[in-house]
Amino acid sequence: MAKQVKKLCRSSRNRMIAGICGGVAEYFDVDPTVVRIGYVIISVFSVAFPGILVYLIAWLLMPQDF
Repeated sequence: MAKQVKKLCRSSRNRMIAGICGGVAEYFDVDPTVVRIGYVIISVFSVAFPGILVYLIAWLLMPQDF
């Protein structure tokens, strides 16, 4: 019996902009809203974490799920 392998992909179901946070939420099996809020909080309160740049890079590198 083959084991199902999880793959980190942009979500087509839980997307607001590009589906990055939705894809991360699906991968870790958590609520997408929690991931989005956490991402915004980390981006705002961390000077060393350029949130928009990381999001754009993830948009380019993460494949779209179909």
